[in-house]
Amino acid sequence: MSSLPFDLTIYDEIPDQFQERNFSFKSTIKGQEKQNIQYSLRPLTRGEYLFGNTLLFIKSKLGIIERRYEIKTTQPVAVYPSILLMKQLELKTFTRISHHFGIKKLRRIGHSYEFEQIKNYVRGDDYRRINWKATSRRSELMVNQYEEEKSQQVFCIIDKSRSMRMPFDGLTLLDHSINTALVLSNTALRKDDKVGLLTFSNTINRLVKPDKGTRQLKHILEALYKEKEHVLESNYELLYQSTRTLIKGRSLVFLFSNFESYQALERVLPYLRRISTSHLLVVIFFENTELSNFAKIDAKDTEEIYQQTMAKKNMQEKIRIVNELKKYGIQSILTKPEDLPLNSINKYLELKARGML
Repeated sequence: MSSLPFDLTIYDEIPDQFQERNFSFKSTIKGQEKQNIQYSLRPLTRGEYLFGNTLLFIKSKLGIIERRYEIKTTQPVAVYPSILLMKQLELKTFTRISHHFGIKKLRRIGHSYEFEQIKNYVRGDDYRRINWKATSRRSELMVNQYEEEKSQQVFCIIDKSRSMRMPFDGLTLLDHSINTALVLSNTALRKDDKVGLLTFSNTINRLVKPDKGTRQLKHILEALYKEKEHVLESNYELLYQSTRTLIKGRSLVFLFSNFESYQALERVLPYLRRISTSHLLVVIFFENTELSNFAKIDAKDTEEIYQQTMAKKNMQEKIRIVNELKKYGIQSILTKPEDLPLNSINKYLELKARGML
């Protein structure tokens, strides 16, 4: 510690994601003085942020002498996907007023429910659930009450191929899929289901085995925060083989992908059909909102007429994909990127309510 005052310049090597090359502070230090310098950064994208070393340039007050010091402070920092949307939709899903926010409430259909208790009949209860033996014993109407089956398996499978690099509202389709996978996982865990995760491209990248409990969501966050799109096409044959070996037991599988043409679906449809024989498969792909908006404006010249025709053709192919999947008994969601979380939750709640798993 010097007893003389000096000027201090600090350069901190902040992560490349901030695109800031000369991030520095200037200060004057008196003799034997200690200073605490703090600063804050706001990351806008998820991923792994690497902080480099800290450089110190110490100069005498007269400016005659200057020395350089380098402090080894290299450290990676994890930036997780935003959980704000997850918490908002969790509140909407598990409250009585959820239907006001777009969450559908569906009448239970089928018999895929676990017995919970026998209770007194109240107006509105299903008369088909009257327990006649209990009624005769108590001399008043008693009904069986059921609850949804628990510990069912829900898998989120995310395609990381180049088709998921398209940006909408400042996020790529992969980002939208990751945020929705977190929302779905949180909802399913709150419903006491087991949740798993698999990401793939030309290889299998990440696997989180299905489990339930509060720690499972943390495992999924750890697996997803630094996932990136690949430049290669995805290997659906490998995906099919992996589902056979890695996913034990029948599961509700949400596959986040994107098919820009019917031909793209044709190449992978045989593998999707095989997956759907063992699991309840929901294929999620995206509406190109920019093309949809462009198709609605008035064309000004021949070139725009041609462009709008191609845009409408793309929209029709998306609908054709939905119908083709439906023909083989495969559930699907064609959605705008911004509506993906809400539509996915509604589909999950619908399939649970219908006892299809």
